[in-house]
Order: sequence, then structure tokens, then C-alpha cells
Amino acid sequence: MCLLFDRLMDERNDARQALATAQTEVTGLREAARISGEMLADREDIDRTRTEALSHALFENSELQRDVAAGRQRLRVNAVCRATDPEQARTGRVADAGTAELATDARPDYFTLRDQLALSKEMILGLQDHVRRICLR
Repeated sequence: MCLLFDRLMDERNDARQALATAQTEVTGLREAARISGEMLADREDIDRTRTEALSHALFENSELQRDVAAGRQRLRVNAVCRATDPEQARTGRVADAGTAELATDARPDYFTLRDQLALSKEMILGLQDHVRRICLR
């Protein structure tokens, strides 16, 4: 009888130890799930924010492109018009020089570069946010 009682006590102690281990694992898994959920929410927030910013930048670029095509805006280039006549060069003026402007055939490339710049900017900012808010957590 005493042997049976000792065996039951050992089984009870083993069961209590298994229960404590399981409860510790459950607590750890809950904490991991909570952290994963927060990280997913942060990642979704970063993605949403950067996607909205990119959409806005692309829309503004598209609007600018339409305005340039319609003649409502001009693409100006920071340039100097050199005088070809020595007399004009001496006076520092060019009689027929207007504001330097981007050539018509170069405009599509300009807008493509603006789109790519906006995309690159948002990708870099998104990666920086990801590192700060998720990786360094």
C-alpha cells in the first residue's frame, strides 16, 4: 500500500511539474504572439504610410507633367546662356536669350526620373522605419 501511495505521489509531482512547464510555455507563446502582432501592425502601418506618400508624390508628378504639356507650367533649367558674339560677351548680355528650359524631347525622361526618385525615397524611408520600429525592437 505504501509503495502504491509513493508511486501516486510521484505521478502527481510529475503531473504538477508538466503543468508548470506547459503554463510557462503558454505564457511565452502568448507573449511571442503579442509581439508578432504588434510587429505586423507596425509593418502594415509603415507600408500604408509609405504607399500613401508614394501615391501622393506620383500624383503630383503626373499633375505637373499635365500642366507642362498644357503649357500652364514650364520646366526651367538652372543654366547660363553664353553669348556667341564677342560684343555681347563684353557687355554681359545676350539680346535674344530667354529663360533656359528643358528640351521637349527630354521632358518624359525628366518625369520618369522624378517618379523613380519618389519611389526610391519612399523605399529608403520605409526601410529606415522598418529598422527603427521592427528590427531594433
